[in-house]
Amino acid sequence: MKTIKWALDPTHSEVHFKVRHLVVSNVSGSFKTFNASVETQGDDLTTAKVHFTADVNSITTNNDQRDGHLKTGDFFDTANHPQLTFEGDKLEKTGDDAYKLHGTLTMRGVSKPLTLNVSHGGQIQDPWGNTRTGFEVTGKVNRKDFGVSFGMVSETGAIMLGEDVNISANVEFVQEKEAVTA
Repeated sequence: MKTIKWALDPTHSEVHFKVRHLVVSNVSGSFKTFNASVETQGDDLTTAKVHFTADVNSITTNNDQRDGHLKTGDFFDTANHPQLTFEGDKLEKTGDDAYKLHGTLTMRGVSKPLTLNVSHGGQIQDPWGNTRTGFEVTGKVNRKDFGVSFGMVSETGAIMLGEDVNISANVEFVQEKEAVTA
């Protein structure tokens, strides 16, 4: 069966996260610089192999001071671990357009299994003759699993930051055209 490669369209993609703050609200953020690729065997999405990277230095929460703190050893430790990666090796169909993506997330040098929920938005031919497909990806990561425990409890005993980080991504891919050799 023919291997099909899909490249991320970064202008039509986004990666966001949310974490509880002082139990009463959420703080949201995103990564401005990230990349992803997918390979499938033919049109069978369940054969998908996913490779995702995010430049942690591109993190933004719309607060420069907080962004700077997130880059320190208290959180992402970008001096030693400037990227996070996800390698998806199994896409399990669970409904009409619903899937579970199984893989490994590596952050701060720690690799852990992670399963994400995926909703397939469909596939279409764009006006320029490209084949496009889109996905909404959601999931949850326990930051303690990756050695990030800063802010769990303040000196007064109040919970400052939640353990779970909710992930949400909307991604669009373009099927790569086969190279023509002369």
